[in-house]
Amino acid sequence: MMKKLEGKVALVSGSGRGIGREIALKLASEGASIVVNDLDKEPAEETISLIKKMGSNAVSSIGDVTDKAFPKKFVDTAINELGGLDIIVNNAGYTWDNVIHKMSDDQFDAVMDVHVGAPFRILREASNFIRDVAKAEIEKDGVARCRKIVNISSISGLYGIAGQVNYSAAKSALVGMTRTLCKEWGRYNVTVNCVAFGLIQTRMTQALNSSEAETVMVGDKELKAGMQPEMIDMITKMTPLGRPGSPEDAANAVYLYCAPESDFISGQVTVAAGGLII
Repeated sequence: MMKKLEGKVALVSGSGRGIGREIALKLASEGASIVVNDLDKEPAEETISLIKKMGSNAVSSIGDVTDKAFPKKFVDTAINELGGLDIIVNNAGYTWDNVIHKMSDDQFDAVMDVHVGAPFRILREASNFIRDVAKAEIEKDGVARCRKIVNISSISGLYGIAGQVNYSAAKSALVGMTRTLCKEWGRYNVTVNCVAFGLIQTRMTQALNSSEAETVMVGDKELKAGMQPEMIDMITKMTPLGRPGSPEDAANAVYLYCAPESDFISGQVTVAAGGLII
């Protein structure tokens, strides 16, 4: 039986590990070919190996999504190495928290750039290919092939969370970007949707006092990855399903907007947070 994403090509930023890896694996499990992106080669190659073991194709595009030269490299990899571009998932990102009176301009700007600037530049770079190929398909067949954009937001962007004015502002901006591109690209049969995550268990949401807590390099700065244990406990208790989400839960929510069943759904925000409404 033909898989639902057979013949599709997907870009998934930040797919070397965590939620991004699970998104890549989910799309690949339904037959999509994936361009895997990470800052580092090793985790990207691990994702590619897992994808190939399940019988799908994948290639890497290593680099920092905030690098102004990266979007062309990312998009060209899909077109030149995998033969097209059908799905874009803007997933890469990190948190760098502080209350507003302690937050520097660099801290605010860095988080805005990775969560808003990078998706903007990737989508702008992809726009010429998407528009040109859609016009050709319409001229030939009367309708363009349905393509999918999924931007990753957060409950922080919808409701705000203390200590995350930069992240909240960025994730809120992605909702506006989603709804605007829905209107701009509808004529090309492109759906543009957004998934806002609640508490998902990744290295970014580990307890800061955990022995397994990791760090993230942002330029030449080494940032602690994680959350205060009290915040994790509070959000878990407020979640009606009674647990944090897994990376697989997050990937399944993204897949809903990539599947053909959602071809007439666009401009929407789905909250994948176990019922949490702050």
